[in-house]
Amino acid sequence: SSPGLLLLTSFLLHVKEDRASPTRLVCDNRLIQKYIVEAKDMEKRVGQCEALPVLSCPAVLPLVDFSLQQWKSKSNETKRREILCDLALLVGAATGAQGQVSEECGAKQLNQLYRHANSFFLLLQTFRWEAGHWEPSCSPHSMEQTHITSIFLTYRQLVQGKLRFFFHDLAKVLCK
Repeated sequence: SSPGLLLLTSFLLHVKEDRASPTRLVCDNRLIQKYIVEAKDMEKRVGQCEALPVLSCPAVLPLVDFSLQQWKSKSNETKRREILCDLALLVGAATGAQGQVSEECGAKQLNQLYRHANSFFLLLQTFRWEAGHWEPSCSPHSMEQTHITSIFLTYRQLVQGKLRFFFHDLAKVLCK
């Protein structure tokens, strides 16, 4: 699809700009820390935007909290699929919210969040341990929110939590 190709191209350009590769992203802990800081900054900046509307069509957001003990017991493929489901919901929430926000500050932050979440989504599709391809039919635990700031909070929690721990686990395998 044309939009998919455009997104993949923009992700690859972003990766080139950072001189990153999927392996470097996983093996260089500073990169995930950079994305955590960026997620915190986006959340802070959207909180400073004036007159953000309440979403008339609520955003469906993944519940991204997790038990570290349970997380450690999962295979890397299971973790990857779970994060892909979370990211798919976040990308969808950002897309839906973009259509409801005309105010420039909020729209700019939503666009940035969309690009970042979609980049991680595309990246995680490149890692595979089990046969088969990712199906978007997953149904993660979710909630509906009408506040735009909730999208940013969820994204930050996902990057700080599951994504960071997943990259840490991948580093053990890929960065010897």
